Order: sequence, then C-alpha cells, then structure tokens
Amino acid sequence: MGFKMGIVGLPNVGKSTLFNALTRTAAAQAANFPFCTIEPNVGEVAVPDARLEKLAEIARSRQTIPTRMTFVDIAGLVKGASRGEGLGNQFLANIREVDAIAHVLRCFEDGDVTHVEGRVDPVADAETIETELMLADIDSIEKRRANLQRKLKGGDKEAVQQERLLKQALAALEEGKPARTVAVDPEDAKAWKMLQLLTTKPVLYVCNVAEDEAANGNAHSRAVAEMAEAQGNASVVISARIEEEIAQLDAEEAEMFLEEMGLAEPGLDRLIRAGYELLNLETYFTVGPKEARAWTIRRGTLAPQAAGVIHGDFERGFIRAETIAYDDFVACGGEQGAKEAGKMRVEGKAYEVKDGDVLHFLFNA
Repeated sequence: MGFKMGIVGLPNVGKSTLFNALTRTAAAQAANFPFCTIEPNVGEVAVPDARLEKLAEIARSRQTIPTRMTFVDIAGLVKGASRGEGLGNQFLANIREVDAIAHVLRCFEDGDVTHVEGRVDPVADAETIETELMLADIDSIEKRRANLQRKLKGGDKEAVQQERLLKQALAALEEGKPARTVAVDPEDAKAWKMLQLLTTKPVLYVCNVAEDEAANGNAHSRAVAEMAEAQGNASVVISARIEEEIAQLDAEEAEMFLEEMGLAEPGLDRLIRAGYELLNLETYFTVGPKEARAWTIRRGTLAPQAAGVIHGDFERGFIRAETIAYDDFVACGGEQGAKEAGKMRVEGKAYEVKDGDVLHFLFNA
C-alpha cells in the first residue's frame, strides 16, 4: 500500500507549485490568485529508496518497481470555510478522503506574491486552518448526534458507541483541541476511524521558504517547528521553487544543482520520510530475476497481512514467509549467499514484518 496525502493551505502559499514539482506534471495550474486549483488534482510519485536499486543490482533483476505515494492538491482555504466561504465545501469534502495532511505554510517574503491576509505569519495561517477544521468537525458532530437519537432510544449498541465517541471528540474540540488529541481505546479504534473527523488526520507542516533559505530555514520555519513540536506534529523545510527546478533536470544535473544549493537531497525525499513517520509506514521487498519491488505496510503488520498487500490469495492461503534482512541480503551477495550463511529465516503467521525485510511468501492457492 501507499498512502494519500492532501496538500492544503491558504491561497498563494505554494501548494500547487509544490504539487507540480512533486508529481513532475503541470496538472495543477499555479497562478498568483486565490482558487486557481478548483478541483483536487491527484498525482502519484515513486517513493525514492536506494535499497531497491541495490537489491536489483545484486539479484540482476530486469526491472525495479518502487512503491508509490499519492498527493492530492486541494483547493485553497480561507477563513469561514467551515461555513462554506470561498471553496470551503469542496475543501472539507476532499480532505476527508486523504490519510494525512501536508499543511503548506508560507515562510517566505515576496511582495510580488499576494497573501490572502496581507501578511506573512505561518503560525497564524496554521491556526486559521486548524480552527476551520475544528469548527467543521463540531458542526458534523452536532448533526450526527441529532441523527442518532432514535437509535439511542432503541438501545442500538453501535449508536451508543458512536454517541460516546462523538461526545469525547466534542469535549476536546470545545476546549480548542483537535480530535486527534483524544485517547481512543483499541476496541474503539475502528468506530473512531469511521467517524471521519477532519481533525483526526495526522498533520505534517511543510515550511515553504525562499531558495536561499532551503538549507537552513529561517525565523518563520523555526517558529513553525516549535509549534509542531508542542503539538506532537512534524515539520519539514522545503523550497517549492527549488523542487520545481529540480523536476526539470536529469539526475546528474539535479545532483549538481542540489550541491550548489547546499542540499544533500531533494525536498521530496524529506517529505516522504516525514510522511512515513507520520503514518507509521515501512517498506519490505520482493526480489527476483524478473523484478525487484518495494511494498509499503504499516509498522506492526504481521506476515499474512503483509502478503495480502501483494494479493488477497497470499493472505488467505499463507503458509510461511522466507525472510532475509536487507543488510544480510547485501552482505551475503544475495539470496543464495544468505541461505548458505544461515541468514534466511522461516517465519510464520505471528511474525511482525520489519522495515527492509526481503520476503518470499509460500501459500496455498
């Protein structure tokens, strides 16, 4: 599995420029006026992972297939979106469909690019969007609770559970806290997710800085980092303009350009790693002469469910998984060397797949 990340923010903060760079397309029109992105644009990018190329080299795989991440560029938000102002209704509907939110914040000064509020204050911008999402959640909760009354009178167990969870969420929101701050018991996790509250989405703050500040950030990005840490969220510093330029270069030119800018890697790599951390994701590999392929799973996934990411039959008929750690596969020069060195393990249904595992599944058809 990959995951879907919604790119959100106030108008003119660099959302569409970043989206264009990340997906190497011009699908999202980037222009200096609000609401130039009216419908959400969706793009997929390969997740960069040097381990995949190394595995393919050792196994002499004919092709490599990286795992992929989906980015959704969502229309710009303005104050009052929870009441339908601007394109608020589309924004709120589209954001429900993503797994996480990449909240792009303007951390650059540029008199030629209009700010919808007439000032550059990324922390205030973040608070504006968070407030609108919380207001939208409060409105949604109140409507749902009203609709549950008949079922509650009838003693419906699911309705009772929903009412309890909605009250917990509402209590947090009324204290000015997002719903993701609510401690949810494991037995309530599925029902909680089904509520689809906007403020349960994990948030990654993306500080869009000027090109000459991409390496070290600035006072604005540092203020965002402090805010993110206090909230238990994450932040990354990116120059959307630099990413846009890199997207037009070949690999050798991009490497030279990054070196000139004092950057060790593209912002995309940092963004994806931060996104993986945000959603507790990890990668395992399948390797053979035909292809070397990366697969994304959540941390803690057991072997049968990891197999099910490839095909449902693999999970249903799971017998065992032949497992080699990435470092052992490389050190032993491949599968045969790992076998001879006793580094291949046979794991059963209770095995928790680790990041970097090279797996071969055996199953009953």
